[in-house]
Amino acid sequence: MHPAKSVIYFTTATGAGYGLFFWLALLSYLGHLPAGQMMGFVMLAVAFGLVVSGLISSTGHLGHPERAWRAMSQWRSSWLSREGVMAILTFIPMSIFGIYWVFFGQNTGMPALIGVVGGVMALVTVFTTSMIYASLKTIPAWHNIWTKIGYIVMALMSGAVLAVALTASFGQNNVALHLAFAAMILLTLGLLVKIIYWRHIHSGNAVSTAQSATGLGQFGKVSLAASPHSADNYLLKEMGFKIARKHATKLRWVATIFGFIVPFIFFGMAMQYFENSVKLLTILLATASCLLGLIFERWLFFAEARHVVTLYYGETKV
Repeated sequence: MHPAKSVIYFTTATGAGYGLFFWLALLSYLGHLPAGQMMGFVMLAVAFGLVVSGLISSTGHLGHPERAWRAMSQWRSSWLSREGVMAILTFIPMSIFGIYWVFFGQNTGMPALIGVVGGVMALVTVFTTSMIYASLKTIPAWHNIWTKIGYIVMALMSGAVLAVALTASFGQNNVALHLAFAAMILLTLGLLVKIIYWRHIHSGNAVSTAQSATGLGQFGKVSLAASPHSADNYLLKEMGFKIARKHATKLRWVATIFGFIVPFIFFGMAMQYFENSVKLLTILLATASCLLGLIFERWLFFAEARHVVTLYYGETKV
C-alpha cells in the first residue's frame, strides 16, 4: 500500500496520545502524580494535541475531507466509523478528568476514576484503529492478530515513553524512574511483537495466488500474458506500492535501532548513571529517538502490505 504521510502521522500520533492518556489517568488514580495545575495542563495538552492533530491529519487522505463526519454514521458495519465514534466518546471522560485537574487542582478520587475509564476507552479506540486494517481480508499482511497486538503495545509503549519525559521534565524523578522501567519492558515487548509480525508476513505462506484469484489453478500455473492497462493507474500506485526487499531490511534496522534499542539503552543509562540536567537530556533524546523509530515502523507497515488485486497485475502471490 502507498504509505500516505497523513495516515502515518495519524496512527503514530494518536497511538502515542491515547497511550499517554492511559498512563496519566492510571498514575493519578494510584496517587503517583501531584495535582499541580501547570503540570496537568502541559501533560494533558500534549496528549490532546497528539490525538486531535492525528485525527485531523487522517482526513488529509480523503478525497473530500469535509465529509469525514459522515463516516461515523456507519458504526454498525464499519471499523472506521467505530473508531470515529470511540474517539469522540473518549474525549468526554478525559475532558472531565482534565477540567478537574487543571481548573480545580484535583486528580485523585472520583476525577481519577473517570480518567481511568477514559484511559481504557482510549485503548479501545486504538483497538478500533487497528481493526480498520486487521479486518481487511484482501490485505494479508494486515489481516492477522499481530496487527491488533502491535497497535495496542505500540500505543502503551509510546505513551509510557512520553510520560517518562513529561514527569522528568517536571522534576517527578521517582515517578519517572518507575515509568522508565515500565517503558523498558514495553520497548522489549514492542520489539518482540514487531519481529514476530515481520516474520509472519514473510513466512512464505501465500494466502492468495494468481491461480486462486482467477480460479484457473486447476489448469496449472497462471501467468500474465499482457498488462490490463497501458499505464500506471490508481490501483497500481495506491495498492501495488512496492519496496525493494533490501530497502525494507535497512528500514527495519532503522526502526529497530531508533524505535526500540536506543530508547531502551538511554533510559537505562539515565536511571542508573546520570543526574539532573544530563538525565533529563538523555530521557528527551530517548523519547525523540523512539518517536522517530515508530515513524519508520509505521511507514513499513503500510509500504510492505500488498492488496490481492495486484495478482491481476503480474504478482504471483500475496
